[in-house]
Amino acid sequence: MVSNQVLGARLAAGLLIVAITVCGCSHLRRTPAQASAPAPVMTQAAGDARAVPAEPEMTATEAAINAAGATAAPAAAPPVETGPVLKPGAPKHYTVKRGDTLWGIATMYLRDPWLWPEVWIINPQVANPHLIYPGDTLALAFGADGRPQVSLEQAGAVRLDPRLRATPLDSAIPTIPYGAIAAFLSRPTVLTADQIRDAPYVFAFRDMHEIAGSGNEVYVRNLAAGENARFAVVHVADPLRDPDDGKVVGYVGIYTATALVQHAGDPAKALLIDPARETLRGDRLLSADVSETPVTFALRSPAGPVSGRIINVVGGTDLVGPYEVVVINRGKRHGLEPGNVLAVDQAGAVVRDLFRGGKKIGSGFGTSFAPKVKLPDERSGTLLVFKVFDRVSFGLIVGASDTIHVADVVRNP
Repeated sequence: MVSNQVLGARLAAGLLIVAITVCGCSHLRRTPAQASAPAPVMTQAAGDARAVPAEPEMTATEAAINAAGATAAPAAAPPVETGPVLKPGAPKHYTVKRGDTLWGIATMYLRDPWLWPEVWIINPQVANPHLIYPGDTLALAFGADGRPQVSLEQAGAVRLDPRLRATPLDSAIPTIPYGAIAAFLSRPTVLTADQIRDAPYVFAFRDMHEIAGSGNEVYVRNLAAGENARFAVVHVADPLRDPDDGKVVGYVGIYTATALVQHAGDPAKALLIDPARETLRGDRLLSADVSETPVTFALRSPAGPVSGRIINVVGGTDLVGPYEVVVINRGKRHGLEPGNVLAVDQAGAVVRDLFRGGKKIGSGFGTSFAPKVKLPDERSGTLLVFKVFDRVSFGLIVGASDTIHVADVVRNP
């Protein structure tokens, strides 16, 4: 009797152990699957503080990457870069300094600085939102699509209402160095044949000088103006000839001084002030009332396709380097505007192919019949257009990776 009871107790205990074992195995099988869901969240929070939505350092790009991490296909090909590409080490915050230029700031952030308008986020609450002033703090962020965005984080200069008759202590930073283009902005620098023919001209100097400078008096013919009138004195330099059709499209006019009329008549007498170089006989006088070209224009590529050539280097040098001014044979009629950026390609040389059937053609008279082959153009620099006329424009070389010459090609970047 006792044995049967003991046997029954043992049997019940065994069945209980089996039941507990089965339940435990089932529980263990469910635990990894149940724990796998929250694991990525915990990993993101511990591994990268920026993945926490409430953390201010988190960018929209990082949030999008973290949100898509569990479902993104790891084997997917990387997207093709179609927008502005940041330079390595681009600062997340930058305070604008005196002496900065928009080109310099854009170059600091972007591989292609002319794409600046695509990353500059305008704040409609700020007067003149396109302009950047010394003391402004810029902030780098990313949009939901991963594209970089630079915006004004904190204004460091006072924006004055344009109706007030006052001037801020710090003006907006220029697009390019003002000193490199100052002589070309508010003075006539490309002359037509009609201007040269009809303009008053210097024909003699007081005291029989051969050249004149600051404080010298000059005599001028064909000048119909009263006392104290001001004129720009311009030296007529080389003709500008378009290589496409061989036509003269203008003449380079080099500013020499400002002439202040002292006595009207024919000849009139004028005093030279504000000189930039010596004044010579034959230099023309043109109206000094010329609207200034702004130096805060926006960087951008031309609206349409542009392909032209460098036709002149201001200053007469043969080799061109950074911050040299050049003239190109494209202007308003070709769709160019101040602020347009063009790539400069070194024109490929033309060489003779001296090989036929795996053998070299012998030297001498026979080589003159070898076919000519033009080598491809090679990228050599970047040009920024800052003053535009009908058929020609002035541009500043803002970058040069190789020597630039007259006749080099300029085209869309």
